[in-house]
Amino acid sequence: MQRVAKWKGSLIAAVALAGASPAAMALPVTRPAIFPAPTALTLGDGTMTLGRSVVLIAAPGTEPATVALVRDILEKAGVTEITTASRIPATLDRPTIVIGPNSAAIVRDALTRSGASADDQAEGYTLASLASGQGGLITLAGHDGDGLFHAVQTLRQLVARPQIPALVIRDHPAMPIRGTIEGFYGKPWSMEDRTRHLNFLGQMKANTYVYSPKDDPYARDKWREPYPAATLSALGTLVATARANHVNFVYAISPGPSICFSDPADEQTLLRKFDALRGIGVHSFYVALDDIEYQKWNCEADKVAFGPSGAQAAGVAQSKLLNAVQADLAKRDPAAKPLIMVPTEYYDAKESPYKAALRANLDPRIVVQWTGTDVVPPAISVPDAKAATKAFGRKTLLWDNYPVNDYASSAGRLLLAPYAKREAGLSTELTGMLSNPMNQEAPSRVAVAGVLAFGWNDKGYDADRTWHFAARDLAGNDVRATAALLELFDTQHLAPTFGSQPWQEQAPRLKALLDHVREALAHGDEAEQRAAIAELTRKADAIADAPDTIRAGVVDPAFAEQARPWLDAMQLWGRSLRLTAAGLDAAERGNAAASRYFADAGRIAAQAAAVQSIPGAVRFDGPIKIADGVLDRFIADAPGLIAVTARP
Repeated sequence: MQRVAKWKGSLIAAVALAGASPAAMALPVTRPAIFPAPTALTLGDGTMTLGRSVVLIAAPGTEPATVALVRDILEKAGVTEITTASRIPATLDRPTIVIGPNSAAIVRDALTRSGASADDQAEGYTLASLASGQGGLITLAGHDGDGLFHAVQTLRQLVARPQIPALVIRDHPAMPIRGTIEGFYGKPWSMEDRTRHLNFLGQMKANTYVYSPKDDPYARDKWREPYPAATLSALGTLVATARANHVNFVYAISPGPSICFSDPADEQTLLRKFDALRGIGVHSFYVALDDIEYQKWNCEADKVAFGPSGAQAAGVAQSKLLNAVQADLAKRDPAAKPLIMVPTEYYDAKESPYKAALRANLDPRIVVQWTGTDVVPPAISVPDAKAATKAFGRKTLLWDNYPVNDYASSAGRLLLAPYAKREAGLSTELTGMLSNPMNQEAPSRVAVAGVLAFGWNDKGYDADRTWHFAARDLAGNDVRATAALLELFDTQHLAPTFGSQPWQEQAPRLKALLDHVREALAHGDEAEQRAAIAELTRKADAIADAPDTIRAGVVDPAFAEQARPWLDAMQLWGRSLRLTAAGLDAAERGNAAASRYFADAGRIAAQAAAVQSIPGAVRFDGPIKIADGVLDRFIADAPGLIAVTARP
């Protein structure tokens, strides 16, 4: 840092001697960090400052809501005067923003002036910025309404910088379907949670949200019954929020536990249920047949219609029902998106009689979901997806069970590791991907941001950088709050599976430091030992202080509330580690007070280990886990790392 400051000072002095002011210096143009990573980004020459006054030109065909969103973004960025115009000013004395579809003449003109061309892919856009004197030209061109909305989301990130670089971004998604499926067991999200989540999906350029909470009785156990009017109205408000965020709201029903596949009355009941949802603006539907018994029929009529129960017969029966639903959807709305289904065998790509029956009988238009090589797969490769394509007779829609935490081995955890171990190139073999999030909506955004960024641009995806972006986004770009969140994320890094081995390691950053402390103490060099203990003390302070920073109000309040017991436990573990460091320091110096420090550390560690999850917030209540197997083990081992020997 000192060298950089010295260099800048010398350069300013040189410019001054030459008769130019420091303000006139040409600062380097740096590549902005945009998430999801764009398909292509090319830097130009120069930068522009947004300032207080801009000209806004909305081309014909631009949705008024999209224009309103641009205005909102500009005002939040400090713009106080927005002048509208119908043509590009002859002199760009302030930033001029042109927004509209690729087909508009003024948009094509603006792109040409910026040396840019339109993106012609579905949901694609071009964003070009041209610096010119005190002003400049920013063009937002969308291939369609969705693409233009995505361009505005990129603008949102650009105006957060002090200066906007001259650049051209041409961008479009790699996967047609990207989003989340609220498909977990336990307490469903509140309508407020869902509203916040839909806004988040819009900002991350997602396009799909599937409403499928397992504990909504009217979608599963009482699927034949109509929704109460108040619930239907609340869902209608949610559908409108999704539409405003260019997110397709998909309603999922789970009739499998009780449906009679051959009964026309049940089929009509299901279609009436969809009709009621269509009345509040839902146009996309889903039939979930996961987590059901398919080795026995729910009614005798199915035995007559399809023969003895079994996997193959179940595949035939399910196909009959789903084909009828797909036909009804197409008849009512020829432009409707295809029906989505999740099969009973959703968790691998092995050949089976059930999959063969679906492959032979299921309408090819119907989208099939698949969770990968396991219910919670440790990794997913392109060959895995190719195997699924072969097994189901179509490219599948990935249901990724990360970061969902509704199963026993995830009890007591927030799953906050980066989204990783999914192979670049999956976009060639999938129709899309949906993340199944946690019961805690705001903490889910950490991993979901990765899922969405991967679905947008799997070949340009960087897991760690997206992880850091998620922290900054939750922290409102506050540096100190971002660092505090990353401390928490590291303590919740472990990602379990249904097997015995997790697919993400536990607390890798903390473990590396604690291993270093162990090695330094074992090595015996006094200077190295003291340096390591000092580093441990700083880490303990960071862990102990992070919860208060996260609660201070800069971080999204929903995150702080939903992570409350984890923050409580983390603070206690940090205090315990601080006392442990004090004990090691005392022992290294031959101070008999070390024993007292270690005893106090053990007492507080016991309190930390006893912190419980919020009752009813998750499927499996129980003690909160913070870097378990790493932090607790070090604190327990610490008294034996240095013998407490009084020195003269």
